[in-house]
Amino acid sequence: MSMKLKSSSISSLFLIFYSIFLLPFTIMFFMSDQNILLEWMIFQMSSCSMTFMLIFDPISLSFSNTVCLISGCVMLFSSSYMSHDPFLKRFTWLVMLFVLSMNLLVFIPSLPALLLGWDGLGIVSFALVIYYQNTKSLGAGMITVLANRIGDVMILISIGLLVLQGHWSIISMWDFHLTAYTAFTLTLAAMTKSAQIPFSSWLPAAMAAPTPVSALVHSSTLVTAGVFLVIRFFPFLSTISGFKSGLLFISVLTLLVAGIGANYENDLKKIIALSTLSQLGVMMMSLGMGMPYLALFHLYTHALFKALLFLCAGMIIHNSSNTQDIRHMGLLFSQAPLTVTSMNIANLSLCGAPFLSGFYSKDLILEVSLANPTNLIMILLIFLATGMTAAYSLRLSLCSLWGAPKNSSYHGKQELDPYVNWAVTILSLAAIAAGFALQNTFLGFNPFPLILPLFLKLLTMFVIIMGLFISFVAWEANYQSNSMTKMKFFFSTMWFLAPISAQPLTKFSMVLGTNLMKSIDMGWLEILGGQGSNFLTSETSKVNQNIQLKSFNFFIIFILLAAGFILYLIV
Repeated sequence: MSMKLKSSSISSLFLIFYSIFLLPFTIMFFMSDQNILLEWMIFQMSSCSMTFMLIFDPISLSFSNTVCLISGCVMLFSSSYMSHDPFLKRFTWLVMLFVLSMNLLVFIPSLPALLLGWDGLGIVSFALVIYYQNTKSLGAGMITVLANRIGDVMILISIGLLVLQGHWSIISMWDFHLTAYTAFTLTLAAMTKSAQIPFSSWLPAAMAAPTPVSALVHSSTLVTAGVFLVIRFFPFLSTISGFKSGLLFISVLTLLVAGIGANYENDLKKIIALSTLSQLGVMMMSLGMGMPYLALFHLYTHALFKALLFLCAGMIIHNSSNTQDIRHMGLLFSQAPLTVTSMNIANLSLCGAPFLSGFYSKDLILEVSLANPTNLIMILLIFLATGMTAAYSLRLSLCSLWGAPKNSSYHGKQELDPYVNWAVTILSLAAIAAGFALQNTFLGFNPFPLILPLFLKLLTMFVIIMGLFISFVAWEANYQSNSMTKMKFFFSTMWFLAPISAQPLTKFSMVLGTNLMKSIDMGWLEILGGQGSNFLTSETSKVNQNIQLKSFNFFIIFILLAAGFILYLIV
């Protein structure tokens, strides 16, 4: 067992030290605002050159830094959480491959080579989602991998379109006659990876993975790859007419669907998954308003507190007899003080409570949306979704942390585990301090000074407090009801998006396959092919046999006639 613990703890220490080693370089690049581009020409054919590029700039270094810090903490947590697992070494290798794929995606600004990281993320995430090898995991894994394959195909199409430019470099793209198609394929690829509508259903389904995988893959890395792609391509994409308004509309819809859905969900991990979806909507909304650096800022702060939220949820599930239903939990704050403290920090940060990391990025995005020339309905929907965030966060805390104890036994042995304590403490400190530290480092993330009247400045805090109040009032009445109403089903399935995106497609392929089998394989192809030829030969031989057995005289006459005919021909 000690060897198994050793593999994951060594990898976690390596990742944390790598992150600390990278930090001064990241700050130096930010301060000097410099970029280093390394290019290796592999071969050149006609005017199209095949090159391998690496870019070191503030965006890629800071992203790599954040990913490695979170991955290190998650691996540290896994050393304890997955210690019973007989294949812990394989799990460690998969997570390390995942981190490698993410770094390849971040540091390569060339589309064909970017596929290394992009496809690597898809394949490894599939292997991690189906890690428990049961029917539920396999179903979730198939939805995940098929949704992500759409994005992979779109990237391949965009590579084909970019051949006309003679290069695939992201940073030197210009206008040409297929620009709109290229922008569409790239945006669609980013939308599949970051689970925007209509590709949202795979993200809650992928919660079938182990909790450390959810903390790493579905909070901070895989799902933000799509946002990162749009940030990388933003100078090119922002020149396309209708790109920003379209992205804004889709992202606000995603934000709203996830926010309302989380209030009707009872599975602890799915609530956190839907909150991730909601925050991805916030990032895409920021991009839709033309703020790529602001989206990146929220991406970092969100990654830190969301990974912490997942780790705390994992601790609660692990120690609550493996139940994930929040209606069966209660009174955990007295039994697991560190976990509950960290979970409250993460929840408050998610809501946008002042002076935690989420406050610096999320509030700024909402204030920019007020200052931007945006549609009034969009603003109303954005603030409604913000209130929803506060409502489901409080509902989660009321049910699982502070509510009356229900019928589940909690045994907080893991609180004594140093691996878990260190992982949770590091991420808690990051969730408290990262927003302030990044705001002082990101000097150019807000392109214009915001001058808002006082009532608009206080609007965000008012909406959050209203969300908390409504949740507190509405929670007590029906939190433990098991009845499924039509409205509850509508909202908990994300406006029927989950059944529509999974079941009809599966049913269509199955029915099509069955009909093809019946009409072709068992139909005309069978009659014309094997069965038909078999029937024809057997019937012919039967007729021949009957003639030979029963009509011996006829047979002799037939031979005599044949002989006479031949003689006649000869003479």
